[in-house]
Amino acid sequence: MPELQTEQAQTRTPQVDFDNWSELARSDPEAFEARRAEVIEQMIQSMPEHRQQRMRCLQWKIDQVRDRAANPMAACIKLSEMMWDSLVGPGGLREVLERVGQGEFEPPPKASVLDFQPVSRDN
Repeated sequence: MPELQTEQAQTRTPQVDFDNWSELARSDPEAFEARRAEVIEQMIQSMPEHRQQRMRCLQWKIDQVRDRAANPMAACIKLSEMMWDSLVGPGGLREVLERVGQGEFEPPPKASVLDFQPVSRDN
């Protein structure tokens, strides 16, 4: 089995050409950011429609962490912590999988969404 994994890894074409992206970031940071946003949006649009808004919200959160970080390494560390929290933190993937394995998983409750009509404010 390890040979199969090694063979697959060797024949797979990387989806990201790190050298090209790195050169673009060095030579033209604005073009890099524009291309990054374009690729991210393409990825989000390739997802099922019901997931797209959630992915845009997550990307917004990632962008905010990057913007507020003192430097790229600080952003990387913070984003890594966020990923670990979603995996092993409270309510994370590990916890959910353990509950499912123990037969304790219940789907989230459903709720009715109320439709409020806008109120005009005439002065």
